[in-house]
Amino acid sequence: MQILSIAAAGMTNAQTRFDTSARRTVAAPLDDFAGEIAERLQAKTTFTANAAVARTADDMT
Repeated sequence: MQILSIAAAGMTNAQTRFDTSARRTVAAPLDDFAGEIAERLQAKTTFTANAAVARTADDMT
């Protein structure tokens, strides 16, 4: 089912965004700490939404 692969790709992308933001926070002096926090919150929300899509698609099969 194509929707599962789309949701999985969205989850992978969100995880990558979260990890990248976390690495920037640790590795460099932060000019925009609030921006990095916002990026991680958006990535978390995106991951959660894609997981819900995957669960719903699984329930429908």
